[in-house]
Amino acid sequence: MGEVVQMHFTTVDFVIFALLLVASAGIGLFYAFSGGRQRTTQEFLMADRSMSCLPVSLSLLATFQSAVAILGAPSEVYTFGTQYWFLGCSYFLGLLIPAHVFIPVFYRLRLSSAYEYLELRFNKTVRICGTVTFIFQMVIYMGVVLYAPALALNAVTGFDLWGAVLAMGLVCTLYTALGGLKAVIWTDVFQTVVMFAGQLAVIVVGASQAGGIGEVWRKAVNGSRIAGLDLNPDPLERHTFWTLGVGGVFLMLALYGVNQAQVQRYLSSRTEKEAVMSCYVVFPCQQIVLCLGCLMGLVMFARYGEDSPLDKGYVKTNDQMVLYFVMDVFRDLPGLPGLFVACLFSGALSTISSAFNSLATVTMEDLIKPHFPNMTESKATLLSKGLALAYGLVCLAMAYIASIMGSVLQAAFSIFGMVGGPLLGLFCLGMFFPWANPIGAVVGLVAGLAMAFWIGIGSFVMRMSHSTPVPPLNTTALPLFDNMTATVMATLASATTAKPTGVEALYSLSYLWYSAHNSTTVVVVGLIVSFLTGTLTWTSCLNPTGSEKDMSTHVMFTLKHMCWVTGFH
Repeated sequence: MGEVVQMHFTTVDFVIFALLLVASAGIGLFYAFSGGRQRTTQEFLMADRSMSCLPVSLSLLATFQSAVAILGAPSEVYTFGTQYWFLGCSYFLGLLIPAHVFIPVFYRLRLSSAYEYLELRFNKTVRICGTVTFIFQMVIYMGVVLYAPALALNAVTGFDLWGAVLAMGLVCTLYTALGGLKAVIWTDVFQTVVMFAGQLAVIVVGASQAGGIGEVWRKAVNGSRIAGLDLNPDPLERHTFWTLGVGGVFLMLALYGVNQAQVQRYLSSRTEKEAVMSCYVVFPCQQIVLCLGCLMGLVMFARYGEDSPLDKGYVKTNDQMVLYFVMDVFRDLPGLPGLFVACLFSGALSTISSAFNSLATVTMEDLIKPHFPNMTESKATLLSKGLALAYGLVCLAMAYIASIMGSVLQAAFSIFGMVGGPLLGLFCLGMFFPWANPIGAVVGLVAGLAMAFWIGIGSFVMRMSHSTPVPPLNTTALPLFDNMTATVMATLASATTAKPTGVEALYSLSYLWYSAHNSTTVVVVGLIVSFLTGTLTWTSCLNPTGSEKDMSTHVMFTLKHMCWVTGFH
């Protein structure tokens, strides 16, 4: 085993990285001092509902393509082959369903927060439960998504760890707090271009050094890295066509259907048609991004074969291996390492800025405005900017906490993935089941979260206590920014040889079925509890307080939405 190898940046690389920060901050300042100057909450939080299809779709893509995924996808393909590519099959339904089911509901209600729907459909308690769950999810995640790539970069290149974290965190906070959603979306567009440029540069130069793309493909075939169609229906298998193509749909729905960061972009569109079109436009873009990640992994394999830098001990984890490969390829090309670092942190910036803006929105709309209905527009806007700034500082604090968490860092990643499925189940319960009531919704959400944490923590503990040595945990091999349970499930699958049974089988469930399992738990438990409490609820509706009208309103509200979904207006 060799020693960990550090490669260093040149002045040109640092200049390119600095230009990314300056350009991102410049876009934020431009929107802070132009147009309406972010003087209303509609402009600051919703971009005046004036955005066109293209920037919205590229912003949706940028939020999806986090730094974690940029490092993780090539590592996944290098290690396990191109089976991962079949995740692209889930993108079709994963975007078609939000386009024609969720967007019409949210857009026609003219909402600012997705969780407003939960109050309209159920009651204020359900809305607050959904909001608090989302805030917990994002606060846990946003510091880690900033710290993890900076840590990998520091380990491989010696790039100053806290210099990178502070620079990215403060610049992101600046343009989000000053420029609002317009600045976030347009910086996402700029950062998407940088991400494409960085990945393409690595693939072109790496393939050229390997002897051309034909030679890359030949080596991948000979090394059994080109995977065929695996139709094994076993849900415990980590990656098969069914887990990737079907289980992945639920992961996509949790992100593109009900996640506030994405819903807010739909709602910023000028028209419902443009919001729907943004889903269609992002589909081919996602396929391109997926193919770029797979190609980078194959080029890595063509360069190193089975003798990886991780096996040689040059790096300690898989995410560091990708950065080592980039620095190795660009060793004699100053400036290009800086371009890839700009690409990497563009992914981090786009994800974190979306978190800041969406957190400020739900805090303002769901937790503050209902209690201060007479707040003036100027005060509400100022408070919204203060919230964005506060969440930026919380992000830096969470990055510091992530730095001292050690092995618990993987558990923090997993917590994020545990929450997406239950929130998806909560919205599905409200939209598709008119007889579901508030009690069923709250109990269903609690049951879904309990199930998620039980499986997630149980599998994590099981992996930690397993007697077989486990390979280094790869915190980046995941397709979506909210798909963090891959870390637990992947290592568990690789560590076990015997077929698990009983509770162990539940702990060994492929991470791609995780959202489907937990959202189904919410729906099933919610319907059972609604049925059991239905008699009591309908009986209580007969009192003279007007509850009968409220209950019928809830039912008619949901039926009307189902008509929207199916096209009967």
